[in-house]
Amino acid sequence: MTAVLFDFSGTLFRVESCESWLRAALDAAELTLGEQELARAARALEEAGALPGGASPLRVPDEAAGLWENRDRSAEEHRAAYIALSRQVPLPDPALHDALYDRHMTPAAWAPYPDAAEVLRTLHERGIGVGVVSNIGWDLRPVFRTHGLDAYVDAYVLSYEHSIQKPDPRLFALACAALDADPKDVLMVGDNRQADGGAAALGCGVHFVDHLPVARRPDALLPVLGLLRPTDRTTRTARTARTARTARTD
Repeated sequence: MTAVLFDFSGTLFRVESCESWLRAALDAAELTLGEQELARAARALEEAGALPGGASPLRVPDEAAGLWENRDRSAEEHRAAYIALSRQVPLPDPALHDALYDRHMTPAAWAPYPDAAEVLRTLHERGIGVGVVSNIGWDLRPVFRTHGLDAYVDAYVLSYEHSIQKPDPRLFALACAALDADPKDVLMVGDNRQADGGAAALGCGVHFVDHLPVARRPDALLPVLGLLRPTDRTTRTARTARTARTARTD
């Protein structure tokens, strides 16, 4: 392999719990709920699938079905889809639905899996290109920068920036092109067999991890390193060329 592509949510990072998410939004708005009421509202939001990166909705309202299907194709559709789900749950202030969406885009709402830094750093040191390919409606780069992982990522390919959602092979093709990598020499790592499995249509290898809380998945990414050959001269040269091009375009 000359490059590895990673999914974001559930693969490299995990979003906070619904209760933590709601509590942070309430605190920012200087609003309070009793503990039992807060727990009930958090459960309702989780069942509604209102937290991006969290649990899938138990049911998508008919009026939001179209938005949900295309939610990752633009920032506007992403926000509208998730706020539509959130609004199924009564909250003490209607403005909280927008505040909740804004909260999930902050670096504080995300935690890297314990082995993410080691795996990304090792790939970087071996001269293997690293790309992040995500179905998402907002810019996740600040999350990587805040958690100290941005230096190990060579390319970000985000669905909303290209109006293409995984499993469409075109999104993976863009990532391979950004890394100057032949898809047959690329490994895609993700937690969603349907979405991330779309890379196989290009000839990429695919490796899956489980979408679990951070504390319950300490080392699921480490096996990725065992799937790769030691860095050779060709890979080092390719990485040097990528770095030079990036420097010229910055």
